[in-house]
Amino acid sequence: MLEEAPRLLVKKLSNNDRDWAQFPNKHQAGVYIPPQQRDGGFFPPLVAKDRPEGGAEIRETYFTTEWPQVSETRKTRLVHYTSKGAETHMTGLPKTAFADLSPASFLVMARSGEGAETIYRCLTVDSASDAAVMLVDALELGPDFLIDERVPAEYRKRERERILTFAEQVVAAWLAGTIASFAAEKVMPETLTLADEARGKWLTKTGRKDLNPFEFDTPGDALREISRSIEWDLFREYQLRERAVGLVRIVLGDVPGEPKITNVIHALVDRLPEIDRYMLSAGQQRKARAGVSFEHHIEKMLADGSVPFAKQVVIQARKRPDFVLPSFAHLKSPPLGKDKGLILSAKTTLRERWKQVEREMHGSELFLGTVDENIAANAIEEMGTMGIYLVVPEHLKKSKETEYDRHKNVLSFRTFFDTVVSKRVTNW
Repeated sequence: MLEEAPRLLVKKLSNNDRDWAQFPNKHQAGVYIPPQQRDGGFFPPLVAKDRPEGGAEIRETYFTTEWPQVSETRKTRLVHYTSKGAETHMTGLPKTAFADLSPASFLVMARSGEGAETIYRCLTVDSASDAAVMLVDALELGPDFLIDERVPAEYRKRERERILTFAEQVVAAWLAGTIASFAAEKVMPETLTLADEARGKWLTKTGRKDLNPFEFDTPGDALREISRSIEWDLFREYQLRERAVGLVRIVLGDVPGEPKITNVIHALVDRLPEIDRYMLSAGQQRKARAGVSFEHHIEKMLADGSVPFAKQVVIQARKRPDFVLPSFAHLKSPPLGKDKGLILSAKTTLRERWKQVEREMHGSELFLGTVDENIAANAIEEMGTMGIYLVVPEHLKKSKETEYDRHKNVLSFRTFFDTVVSKRVTNW
């Protein structure tokens, strides 16, 4: 679809957009479509349904949808009950395509044909899948993306232009025999350096002097923007440059010349295992750096807020929580009359990894900070039974696309700093 569709409609699914397929008592039987997308030309125009005189107007249209994931073709309805305001729902969808989706998953639709021959090809993309990463990267879907039409060709062109501009520099360096030194200049910065660069961009943008969480309203949203938007864009740019130069050196070597196309093809085939390992390490680099970077930003926020903490303290064998507040000695044996300490762990994404933090608790309160939006309700409930509190960005706490607002063991970063940290820090 990303290669062939002239344009796509992408929607991040709300809880109501999924729940109808998972729970029999839900009234909504489909996906909500906002007026802008309903009337923007992607869907056939709505027409008034014949109704008894005096009844509220119902506007609707029907079209064919194909769902290759579940091998179904449906007659789908887009209906607007004018008595209910702007609400418009797309119904006649296969439950199996929605029943097992994680929170904040995506619906992707591609339109082809005209008039009676129009067909909409539809996919649901689970937010916890590699396909979701591909979708977000290919169409540059930001953390706060909800719904929009995208023209994939425009994003491919933009990416090609970035690559070709840099490719000219690589060619010039290789022909000059300076590709090795050029590569040394394009190396990926250390995680802490990249985190500092991302924070610097955010501070410049917002006009703030630091990340003191007590001096602005949405510290969690700031962490999310810095780590999942600003720093990720920087990381992609650095990685593109580093990997491009690396591949040129693997295939062509460091000595300039005029290689024949046959020699290049031989080099590609002969060194395919090396190329494969090199590109695999790119994906691993992304995952490994994301969590460490998130820790850096939280550490900076604690420091700027004058919150005492100890980092990566070994509590027991294989138990090394990210942060202990205010110190390990205080956590282990609080001085008489002082508030107890706590453990703060940080993970950008959870999936099943949240179970790792249970062994860090050591009988203490444990708060798990994350910017992950696709945690299912049953996982949140299980954390609650273990005494684990989730700490999430303010936007995600109240979002209709996440499960967080339904659970008492989920706090926003604002609430965490106001009701947990600030009440103890003066007594620590």
